[in-house]
Amino acid sequence: METRLAHWLAGTAEGAEAEAILRRCVHCGFCTATCPTYQLLGDELDGPRGRIYLIKQVVEGRAPGASTQGHLDRCLTCRSCESTCPSGVEYARLLDIGRELVDRQVRRPLAQRLLRFALREAIARRWPFAVALRAGQWLRPLLPPRLRSRVPQHRAALGWPARTHARKVVLPAGCAQPALMPNVDAATARVLDRLGVQALRAPDSGCCGAVRHHLGDPGGALAQARRNVDAWWPLLEAGAEAILVNASGCGAMVKEYGRLLRADPAYAQRALRVAAAARDPAEWLPAQLEGSLDALRVRVTGSDAAARVAFQSPCSLQHGQRVRGAVEQLLARLGAEPLPVADAHLCCGSAGTWSILEPGLAAELRARKLAALQARAPAAILSANVGCIAHLQAGTRTPVRHWVEWLDEAMAETSG
Repeated sequence: METRLAHWLAGTAEGAEAEAILRRCVHCGFCTATCPTYQLLGDELDGPRGRIYLIKQVVEGRAPGASTQGHLDRCLTCRSCESTCPSGVEYARLLDIGRELVDRQVRRPLAQRLLRFALREAIARRWPFAVALRAGQWLRPLLPPRLRSRVPQHRAALGWPARTHARKVVLPAGCAQPALMPNVDAATARVLDRLGVQALRAPDSGCCGAVRHHLGDPGGALAQARRNVDAWWPLLEAGAEAILVNASGCGAMVKEYGRLLRADPAYAQRALRVAAAARDPAEWLPAQLEGSLDALRVRVTGSDAAARVAFQSPCSLQHGQRVRGAVEQLLARLGAEPLPVADAHLCCGSAGTWSILEPGLAAELRARKLAALQARAPAAILSANVGCIAHLQAGTRTPVRHWVEWLDEAMAETSG
């Protein structure tokens, strides 16, 4: 796609990057077939190709308005279009540039600014989020149904292993997940402990930066990335084998640290190493379990560890990190029966804070996803991302859990 940058953008790093991405687009439209918002709305401007045209107009100097901002906002950044694109267009990066350029020129209404500020400051800070969540859970019975569905019930964490091991990995402290679903981290630590690997926490680490990155605060996102690099670096230097990120949305962000901090001479090299060390459990655990598969291949009647399960592959895992099929294959090798899921490439509608900013569309996407996941009556729905789990659980009585929790139970039942 031929592009002529506006004079105020020509010669800048973001202008050069946007132009290079735009020139790879060949207008084929394959991306529209896998775009969730285009499927719902049927509007070309609410699909990747239409949004690319809008961004092209902006970088060429056309002044955007609220309509352009709205079409870009409605993108989930699920990156399904990237998996479909035959030309390798880096759509998500182009969208980041486009959103930032539009936000510089179009002032949002006060209500939008306040909501986005509240989401950035509440979710990305561990303790305020935890306090607010607990207050909401205490008041949950008194809340109206629509609001009550947005407050997940309390999930307790089981024990954290006390043993030490020579082999070690870093387990990020995170922000929302420790409050929403603390047992996911504990289950990950228990699985690792049984494999002779110790999970290390870096108390000075925090939010990966994804929330701020997607809510128009790139500077705040970079600050959080630098904080995590500083916190994890000593552990990597001391011999930690990997940074095991068990929330796939966070994993996709951490793997971008090298690119995000490439222009920072104080962090560029360390950020590259941190990004290279980041692994989703679906990438790292199968090789570690190889010698235990025969012992773990069991079925325990009536338990999630032995039941028919449906796996919801988060967009951040299959499209963002390009990790596809690994969880399903591991579950099958361990004795589960992963059920086929129609349109597994489509987003569930969570997309970080998108489900709060676009609740109507998010509810429609969730209904479609749950219909596909529950078509064969699974005993449980498994996923790999905290946001997807909370979003899906709000729409069904079928248990929705992290797949590592399932693995933890399978290992405990086998060893017991």
